[in-house]
Amino acid sequence: MTVRVGIPRGLLYYYYGPLWTDFFESLGAEVIISEETNKKIVEMGVKSTVDEACLPVKIYHGHVKNLMDQKVDYIFLPRLMSIYKNEYICPKFCGLPEMVNHSIRNLPTMIQPTIDFRKSKKDLPRIVEEVGGYFTSDRRKTEWAFNKALERYRQYKTALRQGVLPTDALARKNDEGFHTMGSGDKIALLGHPYNLYDDFISMNLVKKLRGYGLQVLTPESMDVKTMNEKAAVMDKKMFWSFGRKILGTAFHAMEQQDIQGIIYLSSFGCGLDSVLADIVERRVRRNSDKPFTLLTLDEHTGEAGMDTRIEAFVDMIKWRRNHENNFSAYGQHIHSHQSIVR
Repeated sequence: MTVRVGIPRGLLYYYYGPLWTDFFESLGAEVIISEETNKKIVEMGVKSTVDEACLPVKIYHGHVKNLMDQKVDYIFLPRLMSIYKNEYICPKFCGLPEMVNHSIRNLPTMIQPTIDFRKSKKDLPRIVEEVGGYFTSDRRKTEWAFNKALERYRQYKTALRQGVLPTDALARKNDEGFHTMGSGDKIALLGHPYNLYDDFISMNLVKKLRGYGLQVLTPESMDVKTMNEKAAVMDKKMFWSFGRKILGTAFHAMEQQDIQGIIYLSSFGCGLDSVLADIVERRVRRNSDKPFTLLTLDEHTGEAGMDTRIEAFVDMIKWRRNHENNFSAYGQHIHSHQSIVR
């Protein structure tokens, strides 16, 4: 009988989900991804979590309960401490296994390895062997499965850097390849992946922006070297991994003539965002004339208000472009007039 392992479609699913999905499938397991976020999942998560938790953590609990309804044998829920040297992940990720274990009853077997690369990644083989041990005792098979999954994951990350968003990449079959975004005015959309790529949380923000003919660029679209160089201009090192990515993207976007505006999508109650959003907004308004807007979400946010702010942002981009075009045309007219006078 095929073993069924569940992966919650929340938090860093859009970042690492493809890697672990391919790994488990290569080991012969059936991977069950929880349903896309919906009202029921949000309600289950809110009821299962303490009030002080941020919206993405509440929703993650709802995805765990959704997987339980699908009768999986295992649920994969790693403890993420650090994914880069000398950097950290949000503290809520570190304690997520305890939060879920104490908030939800009758859980299936939980696969909960500790991933801490703060000093080095030398423990990766041990982690892979630990997780693979739930499905096979053959170490060589586990190593082969992970290397196969890692190769596919590198293709996935390459596609993201070329401008493909995770939601687009994951929606396509493995043999169909990836495609990049179309043409149109570019904007930078900042935020954590679990906010940006969950259509329910973001209220279809990406789709709405594309509906206005905009090309959406996110931190995952950025070249890592460029991102790190831009983030390094801060007086102190940003030791939150996703904070570094967000700041690097924001500072780069400010300098790019083809990027017309910047949106920061944040969830209410996120301590890291409360700092980052303020830094980004101050820098953009001080050093750039690009339109900027901060959108803050929680489980009570109304979509009508969100749509109004998006429309105002798009109108500002159009006004700015038309204003520049009119100024350029006026300059050409003056230059032509002066040439005739001469």
